[in-house]
Amino acid sequence: MTVGTTLQSLTTTMISSGESPVLTKRLSSSSCRSLSEIISPSRPTPTRSSSSSASVPFSDSETSGMVTVEGLAHANIRLSARQYKTPTFAHQLLQLLALLRVPSWHEPGIESDHVRIHKVSGSLTNAVFFVTRPSSRTLLLRIYGPSSGSLISRPRELHTLHVLSSQYRIGPRVYGTFQNGRVEEFFDSVTLTASDMRVEKFSRWIGARMAELHSVDIDVVEGKGWKIAANKNVRSWLPPAREVLALPSVSDTVREKLGLDDFFDDWERYMQWLDEFEKKEGASKRVFCHNDAQYGNLLMLTSHKKGAPEHHRIIVVDFEYASPNPAAFDIANHFHEWTANYHTATPHILDPTRYPTIEQRQNYYRAYLSHTTSTSLRAGISVDHIAERDFQKLDSQVRAWSPASHAMWAVWGIVQAREDLETNSREPEFDYIGYAQCRMDGFRREIRSLGL
Repeated sequence: MTVGTTLQSLTTTMISSGESPVLTKRLSSSSCRSLSEIISPSRPTPTRSSSSSASVPFSDSETSGMVTVEGLAHANIRLSARQYKTPTFAHQLLQLLALLRVPSWHEPGIESDHVRIHKVSGSLTNAVFFVTRPSSRTLLLRIYGPSSGSLISRPRELHTLHVLSSQYRIGPRVYGTFQNGRVEEFFDSVTLTASDMRVEKFSRWIGARMAELHSVDIDVVEGKGWKIAANKNVRSWLPPAREVLALPSVSDTVREKLGLDDFFDDWERYMQWLDEFEKKEGASKRVFCHNDAQYGNLLMLTSHKKGAPEHHRIIVVDFEYASPNPAAFDIANHFHEWTANYHTATPHILDPTRYPTIEQRQNYYRAYLSHTTSTSLRAGISVDHIAERDFQKLDSQVRAWSPASHAMWAVWGIVQAREDLETNSREPEFDYIGYAQCRMDGFRREIRSLGL
């Protein structure tokens, strides 16, 4: 399995004025952001890309550079990201939106010189644009890079997005596809910050949203024969991780500290312990998980739709890693993200002292359990009627699966470091090896606390 690095710069350019880019900012290529954020520069965050695959009911023309999904509009048009400043690009884009019948964009008479195209990011993985014009909704235009198929499974990603948005109203709506990209819904929103996740109300909203995602029918999204991602990813990413550590630019000290041979032995022992734990204490329900609920993937809508549940102001984006896992893994992974702040001088370092307290975890659990559709608890149950034993059982399961999150991202971090190590980069955008070491230390620390 290949994992690619996609830390990209944001440049904002108005096609109508022909201006040169005036601002550079680092963003994930797959995030939806508020236009107001363009004027608020920030530090880079570790962008995660996956190439995981699954047996799902999509139409795969990826070998020819085209990806389609049954039931989703498609136009036989190819756009060149390099031409986005030109009138020709704007004209082709309007043709595309008309063919896809995108709401408020397919009416005749729209002039191309009224269209404004803001470039959000660009790399081999994606070129992403905000598309705006007066009196029309903003769109997100994504043009796939020529090598993107080696970074993520486009058919799987598109299928997941389409099912979640069309059947479950989760994530951005995909309006349609074209030969080398897709058109998505834009959310007028702001991205949460590291401190936002700790706000009691916001944490409850995130818990409720995660419970709704966990209620998705796995077979509808993944098809039959799925396996949990935590173990699958660790095993799939270990071979390329070993290749990275074998590079001549990697010191013996780094190889020894990360110690992948010892890690794999620990992982196997831990997997056996988890199997025995779940047989004795009860297994965490296997659900469809996001697996990367960090603050950068959580948006807050700037306006609240009348009549909608309050927690629906939280929008979850970036589903590259979404796949089946134990519910406790997804929660544990989110709690580890409480310890991260990707906008500091040392964004690769996690601070365990920021891990949520028992009171903060219970606040999250109350919202999660009150919105779950599991057989033991009905959706919408009053938080006052959730028994203490339900909190304790969930917290015990989260603690059991917590080391798996550290392990998965430790191996991921090593693979992500390949490009910087191969080019001997002196000032990498993000210290992936340092991040991997931090995660590896967390894994070893936590399995010891479990008695392993």
